[in-house]
Amino acid sequence: MTIADAPARLAAAADASLRWHPGSPYSLAQTLGILLRGAGDPTFSSRPDGLWTAFTTPAGPVTLHLTSAGGPGGVSSGADGAGEPHIDVQAWGAGSRAALDGVPRLLGAEDDWSGFDEEVFHATLPRMVRDARRRNPAVRLPSTGRMVDALVPTILEQKVTVLEARRGYRYLMYRFGSPAPGGTAVPSGLLVQPTPEEWLRIPSWEWHKAGVGPQRSATVMRALRSAVALERLAALPAAEAAAKMQVIPGIGVWTAAEVVQRTHGCPDSIAVGDYHLAGYVGAALTGRRTDDAGMLALLEPWTGHRQRVVRMIGLSGFRKPVFGPRMTIQDHRQH
Repeated sequence: MTIADAPARLAAAADASLRWHPGSPYSLAQTLGILLRGAGDPTFSSRPDGLWTAFTTPAGPVTLHLTSAGGPGGVSSGADGAGEPHIDVQAWGAGSRAALDGVPRLLGAEDDWSGFDEEVFHATLPRMVRDARRRNPAVRLPSTGRMVDALVPTILEQKVTVLEARRGYRYLMYRFGSPAPGGTAVPSGLLVQPTPEEWLRIPSWEWHKAGVGPQRSATVMRALRSAVALERLAALPAAEAAAKMQVIPGIGVWTAAEVVQRTHGCPDSIAVGDYHLAGYVGAALTGRRTDDAGMLALLEPWTGHRQRVVRMIGLSGFRKPVFGPRMTIQDHRQH
């Protein structure tokens, strides 16, 4: 059995399957990459036969396997019998049907770049942004609609290094995550995030072992006591959902922005308060570092598409010069 035969073999073994047509060049890796919490995220697995992910739906857990006409994880510019690019998706588990219903949104079907690409608007963009968009026409902004799945790892990233946050997330996932449904058909080690009830049952010493300080673990607990209300925010506009999230103590502008970028595919959401972002955007657009207020002023002409601008700066290959000390990693396990 060759890799080329894998989609047909997996479709036959899956509980449900779907073929989605993006209607234009499409990149799985660029679109879904924002959802991964590092290369070692246990809820994702990138393999020669495609991209795998697992999560919980209201109907139960699911494993999804996704491949593009352009190759596993790559740009779909190939054609099926109708002459269109396509993404093949197979699903296993009780949540299969519910997950497939949400696949188009997950893959960015509702993400509309037409205003960004409109000639008059496009001409106002910095050259590096225009060039990056020209080279990356296949990127979309995904919408998972899963508030808790996005919120918990984002809270873990508050005021610590990405390295520390992802190490703690992996520890908690390996201790309390559940095996992805699908048995031997799915990659070993693929996990589903704990449900809100399972997160709430994690004892304090396990958070401590994960290197998650009491302030962040307490924020997770407060948020998940309102998990049902949180999940309802997926149906609201991104700005309204972000505002309502911030009613929960410990959830601020940065956390809410990081969440709605993933849950709503928000094209305008900017993570104000990020340790690196303002300096990066300032250096890219002016050659000088700036603060949050300066970043917002620089991006103001492109309001409505500010997240798209930031994504294109990232895809331009620009690297900010390194100034000053690195952020110190705090080891809460010693306290």
